[in-house]
Amino acid sequence: MSAELPFADQLALDRTILANRRTWLASARTSLALFVSGASFVEFFAADKMIWMLGFLFMGGAAPVLAGGWWHFRRTDAALRERAARCLRELER
Repeated sequence: MSAELPFADQLALDRTILANRRTWLASARTSLALFVSGASFVEFFAADKMIWMLGFLFMGGAAPVLAGGWWHFRRTDAALRERAARCLRELER
């Protein structure tokens, strides 16, 4: 016999999964904005050395933001799946 989570618990789990995905997309959007801002600083302010360096700093900062967001998403997703599986095992008893 296959157990299912109660409806309210399933809705809560779905909301949490969607919030986790939304957080991942926000970090991807932030990373993209950093990269595009940095590229525009480098392209349009090449004469000003300080802004040019700031542009490269922004572009370099985009990768850690993206990687950190992905790492957090995967870790949280695995924890959610484990917790849901644990709850289902408890229901089967």
